[in-house]
Amino acid sequence: MRKWIALFRGINVMGSNSLPMKELAALLQREGLNDVRTYIQSGNALFRCQAGSAHSLASRIDRAVYEAKGFHPKVVVLNVKELERAASNNPFRKAEDQPQTLHLFFLSEVPFRTDLTSLGRLTSGQEAFALKGKVFYLHTPDGFAVSKVRARVERHLHVDATARNWNTVTKLLEMAIAVE
Repeated sequence: MRKWIALFRGINVMGSNSLPMKELAALLQREGLNDVRTYIQSGNALFRCQAGSAHSLASRIDRAVYEAKGFHPKVVVLNVKELERAASNNPFRKAEDQPQTLHLFFLSEVPFRTDLTSLGRLTSGQEAFALKGKVFYLHTPDGFAVSKVRARVERHLHVDATARNWNTVTKLLEMAIAVE
């Protein structure tokens, strides 16, 4: 069985799209996914599944959440190798010492139409970004919450995305590797 990581966007935010992790784990198990584990309330799940692609699993999970909770979450599904590659391709190694300043946006697909020039004009201070395949890396030494780039990533890449800070990425990778 393959190991997968599902990253949800927009759940459990300020009282909307409520989906407690216990409920999410139970829902994924009812969908036939195995060894389900969750990490923090922002919507991270690890599981095993015999068959399926990342895209088909994301669609299946979206449908199950909609049927159970009445909303469509945005879900990006990765295999362990993709998460390992995202971590190892980090272009901002110095930022790893300040993990709250480094965010990886996991994209629903490789963007074929981007406006990186406009995003570049939005950077301030020492802020920097890089796009590598299906991952957009954002280093925000002045703070993630104040970043104009953060707020416009999807608009300028023209794909759905969900961001995780460096701590979460490394913890999910550790959890995924530890699952036998």
